[in-house]
Amino acid sequence: MTNKQSLQGGSIIKQPVAIKIRAELDISHARLTAVKIAENMGFSSAECCAVRTSVSELANNLLFHTTCGGMILINTIENENKKGIEITAKDDGPGISDINLAMQDGYSTGGGLGGGLSGVKRLMDEFEIISKTGAGTCITTIKWRKQCRQR
Repeated sequence: MTNKQSLQGGSIIKQPVAIKIRAELDISHARLTAVKIAENMGFSSAECCAVRTSVSELANNLLFHTTCGGMILINTIENENKKGIEITAKDDGPGISDINLAMQDGYSTGGGLGGGLSGVKRLMDEFEIISKTGAGTCITTIKWRKQCRQR
């Protein structure tokens, strides 16, 4: 069984970075790398905070919900006249049996507050999740840099 929620698509990938998540130190590395890329792209501090929080949550899920961790992929992207950062979390874990339930605020399989995936979806501008029971999960999110207003 495959479950999917989709992105709007049409983006061009510019600079891929892959970080294996096997220990807590890897989570910190992924978070710092993503924020450094976002800062270099001109993201605001609030946008960088959304990226940092999202990467942290996705990477924690890789470590907590799988036996061998997974991978965080960080890409800079362009779509028409927009620039953004794309964060993908991939694993070969058990998959998510009910995505709709997993996306509900307050739902947790690990005893947490249950705001992780739904929080990531709220923080980022685009969100896609594909999960196949017994064959892993791939979550892709995008945060678009807001354009500065001219006065």
